[in-house]
Amino acid sequence: MRYSVRLSYNGSGFCGWQIQPSDPSVQESLQNALSRILGTEISVTGAGRTDTGVNAVNYVAHFDMPEKLTVEPEVLKYKLNAILGREIAIHEVLPVSEDFHARFSATSREYRYLLHRKKDPFMNAFSWYCRYALDLDAMNKAASFLLGTHDFRCFEKTGGNNKTSVCTVHEAGWRTYRPQHSDLLGFPYVDGDYIVFTVRADRFLRNMVRAIVGSLVDVGRGRREPEWIRELVEGGVRSDAGESVPGHALFLTEITY
Repeated sequence: MRYSVRLSYNGSGFCGWQIQPSDPSVQESLQNALSRILGTEISVTGAGRTDTGVNAVNYVAHFDMPEKLTVEPEVLKYKLNAILGREIAIHEVLPVSEDFHARFSATSREYRYLLHRKKDPFMNAFSWYCRYALDLDAMNKAASFLLGTHDFRCFEKTGGNNKTSVCTVHEAGWRTYRPQHSDLLGFPYVDGDYIVFTVRADRFLRNMVRAIVGSLVDVGRGRREPEWIRELVEGGVRSDAGESVPGHALFLTEITY
């Protein structure tokens, strides 16, 4: 019988979701825990890869449980949380149809990138400290050129094995926000100190979001005009775009089916 697993993870100690030969991964951790609980080798399929250090909230995976085994989903959830380290939290284990596929059944994915523009010792673990003055209006104008169906090879890290680099972006934009530690603890706050980039698409390429954010920051700094993003999408290659930003501030936040 097939089950889906909804989980969140802190990616700082992992090479990403996917199993690698010599580095710890979220997929390997979940597979090992399930195999230990169920007493048989279990293979887990995730909704997609995440890069080294990247985090996920409400990530979705699936696995098949042998018919001879009967473990209640709530019991399985409890045991998984007991075995897995603090970096991984299991929210839900549910039976699903046999044709459900965590990756191929997904219709869209959403990522968010957190950025703070003043020194803040409480944000460094999950937000990128960007010291530059940024023009959010210019960055949002530039982000508008990402919308629609395009070939995004200009933002794809070399070495990817995708059959196509065409993606459809449904949403892309920046907004300011107020962090919780400002409200709860009184940490000094000025509007615009903290910003978040949200992008939603049917699929993403390897390193795509981090390269997009790096390019948009170049626009925000005044190093490029917003129309440069349109030029990249229309015919650029990876070396034409901006540098990738650090992965620790990136979150996969939603997968829709």
